[in-house]
Amino acid sequence: MKKVFYPFSLLILSGFIFMSCTNTNKQSSASDAEADSTAVAAADEGWISLFDGNDFTGWRGYNRADMPTAWTIEDGAIKISGSGMGEAGAKDGGDIIYDQKFKNFELTFEWKVSEGGNSGVFYLAQEVEGKPIYESSPEYQILDNERHPDAKLGKDNNRQSASLYDLVPAVPQNAKPAGEWNTGGVLVYKGTVVHSQNGENVVEYHLWTDAWKEMVASSKFKDWPNFLNTGGENQEGFIGLQDHGDDVWFRNIKIKILD
Repeated sequence: MKKVFYPFSLLILSGFIFMSCTNTNKQSSASDAEADSTAVAAADEGWISLFDGNDFTGWRGYNRADMPTAWTIEDGAIKISGSGMGEAGAKDGGDIIYDQKFKNFELTFEWKVSEGGNSGVFYLAQEVEGKPIYESSPEYQILDNERHPDAKLGKDNNRQSASLYDLVPAVPQNAKPAGEWNTGGVLVYKGTVVHSQNGENVVEYHLWTDAWKEMVASSKFKDWPNFLNTGGENQEGFIGLQDHGDDVWFRNIKIKILD
C-alpha cells in the first residue's frame, strides 16, 4: 500500500480545529447546564418550603409552643403515628400548625395514608383557647376512600379525599389507594378556594359570600361562628395537619404567597 505523507503544518491545523471543536462543545455543554439551572430556579421562583424533610423548623402543636412527640420524620416525610383512638389521640399527639399566618396563597403537598387512614389539611385556621382547630378552619380531607367509613357518610361523597370536608365533594374523585403517594393542593385568593388532587381541580367554592353563609347554615358547622368567619378579621390563618389517630405521611409541603 502506498504511504501518504501529510505536511506537518496541515497536521497542526487539524489538531487546532479538533481542539477548537472540543472546546466549543464544552462551552456549549456549560451553557446548556447553566440554562437548565436557570430554568429550575425560575420554576421554583416564589415557592417557600414549609418542610425540608429533616426537622420540624416552623412547626408546633396547635395551642402549644412545642411539637407533639407523636409526630416524627420518616424517609423525608412528616408522619403521625396512629394511636388507633381516632381524634381521642395518641399520648402527646394532636394537630400541628405551621407557625405563620397566610392570607392569599397556593399550597401544594404530597400525602399518603395507611389502610383505613383518616386525616386532613387545615387552612386559614385560628388558634382559639379551649377549641379544636376544626371549629375555625376548612379542611381538605385526607382519607382511604376504600376502607374508612367516612367515605360512605356525609352527603354526595363530601367526606372523601380532597373534599371540603362534609360540605363540598371532590369531583372527579381520583385518589390513589392507601399506601401510594397523592399530590394535593389548596388555592386561596380573595375568598375563592380551589382544591386539587393528582393534577386535577376537584373543588371550588367562595368564602364569605351569601352562598358560603347558606352552606354553613345548613351544615353541622352552623353553630361555630369561627368557622363561618373563617380567617378571622384579617381573613388569614394557619396551615395545619390533623392527627385523627391513623398513620399518615406528608412531604414536599410548599407555599406561594399570592398577595
